[in-house]
This record gives sequence, structure tokens and C-alpha cells, in this order.
Amino acid sequence: MLTDIISKNLEVIFVGINPGLKSAIDGHHFSGKSNRFWKVLHSAGFTPHQIEPENDTSILEFGYGLTTAVARATSRADELSKEEFNDSLEFFKTKMKKFQPKYIAFLGKVAYKTFSGKKQISWGLQSEDFCGAKVWVSP
Repeated sequence: MLTDIISKNLEVIFVGINPGLKSAIDGHHFSGKSNRFWKVLHSAGFTPHQIEPENDTSILEFGYGLTTAVARATSRADELSKEEFNDSLEFFKTKMKKFQPKYIAFLGKVAYKTFSGKKQISWGLQSEDFCGAKVWVSP
């Protein structure tokens, strides 16, 4: 299981669908060689330098955190069932209400679609809040 990197009142909490197997084994978010999260985060201007996966907790220094929608690690996110998302929803909502981030950035549409109950969602800023936070959905 991958540990959340989270604290109260974050500017943004980035929400992965679920941990990849390598990340779960390593104990660090987005540690797979082909994963571009850390590079894109830096390129988009969120961090002044590219964070290495083994230093993932340093993301808190910039006002950001990391969690997953579903805790179970898989080699591919499409291995998760709709029931696993449904079973994770209340725990996720409780966590968001407790930590109160300003933005929840879902990395991919699948978790937000399931959590919001919407059939269609667009990329980017969503029209309604989720647990008191603005929502952004990113590819």
C-alpha cells in the first residue's frame, strides 16, 4: 500500500487513480520509469525543480499533496472494478473534508466520473465543487 502525502489546507491534492505496482513496492508515488508525473509537474511550473520519486514527500513544501482514489495497487488502472471505486468513495470524501485542500486534481477521468456520478465530464476545471474544493481533471 502507498502512503498518502497529505496535510491540512493544501493548495492542490493530486489524486492518482490507484498505485502502480512499482510505486507500491518502492513506497514512492509515480516511481515507474515511464511515469511522467514528476516531469510534467515541474514543466507546468508547480515546482522549481523536478522532484525525484524517492523525494516525493518534498511535494508538501510547495503546498501540494498526493493520494489515490483506490488504494489497491495494480499494473494497470483498468484492472479496478467499479465496486472498488464505489467502496473507496466515502473514505476519500472523509479524507478530503478532513484535510480541506483548495483544489482536488484528479489525474484521469475515471475516478472523478465514478465519484461524481456524472456520465460525461470534460478535462480541466469542473463546474461544481467536490467536498468543498474546486476540481480539476487532468489527462
